[in-house]
Amino acid sequence: MTKSILNKIDALYAKLSKGQKKIANYIMENYDKAAFMTAARLGETVGVSESTVVRFATELGFEGYPAFQNDLQELIRSKLTSVQRMESASVRIGQDEILETVLTADASMIKATLEQTSKESFNGAVEAINKARNIYILGVRSAATLANFLAFYFRPVYENVILVDSARASEVFEQIFRIDERDICIAISFPRYSNQTISALRFMRDKKAKIISVTDSELSPIAQFADYLLLARSTMASFVDSLVAPLSLINALIVAATFNRRSEVYDNLSELEKIWDEYNVYDKQEARPEDDR
Repeated sequence: MTKSILNKIDALYAKLSKGQKKIANYIMENYDKAAFMTAARLGETVGVSESTVVRFATELGFEGYPAFQNDLQELIRSKLTSVQRMESASVRIGQDEILETVLTADASMIKATLEQTSKESFNGAVEAINKARNIYILGVRSAATLANFLAFYFRPVYENVILVDSARASEVFEQIFRIDERDICIAISFPRYSNQTISALRFMRDKKAKIISVTDSELSPIAQFADYLLLARSTMASFVDSLVAPLSLINALIVAATFNRRSEVYDNLSELEKIWDEYNVYDKQEARPEDDR
């Protein structure tokens, strides 16, 4: 749907009413701005009624304007440059509304992720992780933070965790060239999608490895490689994408994957606690209020 939305407008253009053609012309030329306008705001901008905008959306095959707007937003998230994202945010969000807008959007994305993620795919991913010989974790650029988080909590449980260092693209293949059908890769990618991740997954698929793709849409370029597709909604906040919902999904994956290995987790963590105590890894001094003076 997302990739073809502008093509849909072009294909139906001749059948549109005069008012709907005004909307179509504006969207084709300014889809980055239109994607975040309400139906009323879009109608006011192009000089038509709000109802005309809603009819335009249904004419294109959407259930309503919100569905049309969602698809348009998905389109631009993968296309806009960082500068364009910043410009779009300045139009959408007022200075006094930033805290409320961003946190409300994050809460909404977590709810949407829960509704969208396939439990069957999630459970299948958990089972595949626990059967794998090696667990490769791949995340590039902003997704690298999520990959590091996942690896940090997997390492005390699994002996076979390999966090692919993506700092130098030329070395990625050197780290994954031994992967085969006994292994699994958890790949994480969100707009703007990294070509480095796509190339690595193409190689892994050829090597018959199992792939868990954590991404935002079935139309994501890494979705095509997935044996298990885990979808997490994200939204565009200024020049960055919010990764709150993806982090929550990854947190659930960690809990579920380790839940079936509770005894092993307990033994490993108990041993680690002894090591942390011996080498003073954590400050164990209790916080106490300052003396009254």
